[in-house]
Amino acid sequence: MLVAAAVCPCPPLLVPDVAAGAAPELDAARTACTDALGVLAASRPDLLVVIGPAEAPGRGTHPEGAVGDFREFGVDLEVRLGQDRGTRAGLPLPPSLAVGAWLLARTGWADAPVEGLGVGEPWETARCTETGRELARRADRVALLVMGDGSACRTVKAPGYLDERAAAFDAAAARALGAADPEALTGLDEALAYELNAAGRAPWQVLAGAAGGAGLAGRLLYEDAPYGVGYLVATWS
Repeated sequence: MLVAAAVCPCPPLLVPDVAAGAAPELDAARTACTDALGVLAASRPDLLVVIGPAEAPGRGTHPEGAVGDFREFGVDLEVRLGQDRGTRAGLPLPPSLAVGAWLLARTGWADAPVEGLGVGEPWETARCTETGRELARRADRVALLVMGDGSACRTVKAPGYLDERAAAFDAAAARALGAADPEALTGLDEALAYELNAAGRAPWQVLAGAAGGAGLAGRLLYEDAPYGVGYLVATWS
């Protein structure tokens, strides 16, 4: 059963070593993420699953101890998902899960075993919600760290340039996440999300599936669009 969730953005710029001189620009987002992970720890889960968008090679399950890095972003920094269980073989963590692993290491996570799940941005809503329901059945007390960004089209300098629909999409996602509303998250338009480069849509809908019937309350901790990309931090508990 799902007992708590933290929703965080997943840009590699969240990692100060990657952001370099621009690191202070995301200090508020980092602080919000730290607070969100505190809610996960307080829920005393039996299992934590880190979910994030991934390209095809990184999709699927990543065991505790799996390793990722930020070398493609010009930084020789390696991170490990959870504790070192001697599991170094297998595919490297996709960037979203590497950022999640960095957040967990930054907060000293040692409260429960950790797994990773890379999901495809094109996944249909039904597949996302069914995946969430399966995750919620994994243990008596399951917590999720859900990594994902909103639209990447909020300004003319955004990665996807300016799209007038982006602000409304992000606002709807923020309302759903802040209210812990699974139905509203499920209702996000997957085609529109894809057009707006909203990488968080699929992970958020996995959360929606996991939270069905759990009766969790939500809180929105951060909402902004630095670099023209929608970043949201929320907790469900």
